[in-house]
Amino acid sequence: MDAVRVALLREVLAGTEWLGATRRFAGALRGSVVPHGGGLLLVGTAEHEPWHLAAHLVDEAAWSGTPELAPTLVRHGARPADPAHLAVGLGRLAAAGRGETLLVVTPDEPGAPLLERVHDARRAGATVLSLGTDRGPGERELTAMAHEALTVPDGAELDLDTVQHLVSAAAGENAVPQPRGRCRFRDRLSRLADHLTAPPPPGW
Repeated sequence: MDAVRVALLREVLAGTEWLGATRRFAGALRGSVVPHGGGLLLVGTAEHEPWHLAAHLVDEAAWSGTPELAPTLVRHGARPADPAHLAVGLGRLAAAGRGETLLVVTPDEPGAPLLERVHDARRAGATVLSLGTDRGPGERELTAMAHEALTVPDGAELDLDTVQHLVSAAAGENAVPQPRGRCRFRDRLSRLADHLTAPPPPGW
């Protein structure tokens, strides 16, 4: 979803709770990773790994000049032969600690092994953010464990995939203060044009 589509979606959602909710969550994400110089770990469930969110955050990190937003994708089925950015397995969560942020995306029920790893990471000092759907007691346990959570209930106007687009876009656009003055405004227009025309990064 490109910047134009995100803007159109926001117009449609004007007056709903979703714009404020996604921006608050994005602010919590940004506020956790930027002061620590990064350290963002992104993990999903064994059935649904957040590939698209990882790619969008990489894009937003580049376009906003905020490299701290670029995540490390932690995968359930990672293999040593995979490309480096896809070869990080769940063992990485055991090393997570203070100064790192763990963003957990759960479109389905998180299993007990994932919940245990997230709990251990939080106990070691990592900040836990949860983005998911209300799919059972495991999801509610994860939400209770998280420092910040955004849950998409059944029957909501949006699905989790769309909410991820809004969160990643908000994280990037609010990463730095808006510049002022005519010259800076032209810079913003130039950056927007680059944003809309840039190809996706290789490997995604």
